[in-house]
Formats: sequence, structure tokens, C-alpha cells
Amino acid sequence: MSIITPNFSIHPDRVRNYRLLTQRWMRLVKGCPSLKCRFYGEAGGFPLLVVETIGSVAGAPSLYVSAGIHGDEPAGVEGLIQWAEDSLPLLTGWNFSFFPCLNPWGLERNIRTDAAGRDLNRCYHSRKVPQIAAQLAAMKGRRYDLAITLHEDFDARGFYLYEIASQRIHWGESLSESLSPSMAPDSRRSIDSSRAKNGVIRRRVKKGLLKGEPEAFRLHFHHAKRTFTFETPSEDFLELRIQLQKRFLELSINKLQSASATKNVLT
Repeated sequence: MSIITPNFSIHPDRVRNYRLLTQRWMRLVKGCPSLKCRFYGEAGGFPLLVVETIGSVAGAPSLYVSAGIHGDEPAGVEGLIQWAEDSLPLLTGWNFSFFPCLNPWGLERNIRTDAAGRDLNRCYHSRKVPQIAAQLAAMKGRRYDLAITLHEDFDARGFYLYEIASQRIHWGESLSESLSPSMAPDSRRSIDSSRAKNGVIRRRVKKGLLKGEPEAFRLHFHHAKRTFTFETPSEDFLELRIQLQKRFLELSINKLQSASATKNVLT
């Protein structure tokens, strides 16, 4: 495993340019005939993009990834597109749903909320928020082996992750260990009032636990067998955070690939 060495070459303005981001995804899809781009809604004057597999690949793993629900958390948005640009062979053989930026208005302004001042990550219980209702309609009936939501945290002292899984076998500790050579996990024993160890948080999820429903809860209740929320420290170097987000995707997808191969052998 190589340790991430950032080159600090990426400019923050490039990362926050939603039009450029959309162009990059459309260019990627042109080189990957099994994927399609479509606009599923609008928010704050911006078209909302989803990138997904055309039809479905029978027996292949299914993956959901979203980024940019908070506009002041850009590393996941850039990490996802960079990972996809480097992973074209994989994209032809799996079932994917990517929501590259759920809050482009906030992204371009470096603001957490949307144009109406809402924290979208507390709105998944309500269909009165147009962009959330549109996203839920785009996801209707979909089931995923793994769902990942990419985030950043101003208070983080390293990376950390939430894992919600219906399976007894957990991946969080292994992922944290594999990421540790690149950045130390958050050392706090309590993060957001939840018990944490080596940057891994695992809590019992139930409806009404928080005021408003986060995206990860919605995914757990209705769409995903396993859900990760991954957080990088937003006060660290941008390039390092981007590369760490990308590395987390690589490691998580390797886990899913191995689990899928084992399942296929057993069946």
C-alpha cells in the first residue's frame, strides 16, 4: 500500500465549479457505454445530476455513492469524480448510482446549506423539499449492496466513518486500519455524541433518533445492506482530503468485490 503524497496542484475554484464537474461526468460517460447521465431535478438554479448504470448487470454488485450534500465539504465531490475517471474498467461491470453533488448551490458558495437555508442531510423524512423528493423518486425501488455518503467535518482531528450494516461482519475497523498510513484516524472517543474507536462509529439506528432524517438513515431503512458515512477533516490540505476520499472509495469497493466473489463461489 502506498502512502498518499499530495502534490497540492488542485485549485479550490476548480473543485467548486459545478458546470465543470458536470462536464467531466458527461465526458466520462461518453467513454463508458454502460453508464448514462441524466438530470433528475433542479435546486437553486442548478440542474441535479445522477450517473447510473444503463439497465442492470445481472449478478453484479450494486453501489450507491453521493457527495456534496453540504456545500462546504468539497473533497468528496472531487474525490468521487477522480476515482471514477481512474476506474473505467470497473464501471462497465457493476451496477452504480452516483449522485455527484447534491447541493451545487452550496458548493459554489462554500456554504453548508442550500439556497433556502436548509441542511439537506436532515430532510430525508420529508417530500416537501423538492430536490430531496426528486432524488427519492430517482432511487425508487433501488437496492444496493453498499451505499457511501462522502462528507467532511470542521471539528475532525483525522478521518472517521460511520458504519450501518444489516450483516454481522463489519468492515469499518479494517478500512480504518488500511487508511491509517495515509492519515491518522480521529482519536476522540466520542464524536457527535456517539462512541468512537480508531475513527469508527457504529450506533443503533432507529427512526426519530435525530431531528430530521439523514441520507444515511434513509439508505439504511429503504435501500442499502451496508452504509458508510465517511468524513475527512476540512481544515487539512484539500489535496490530501481529496486523495483520502478517493482511497476510501477504493478500499470499500475492494471489500465489496471480495464479498461478492465469495458469495458467488458459495452459491
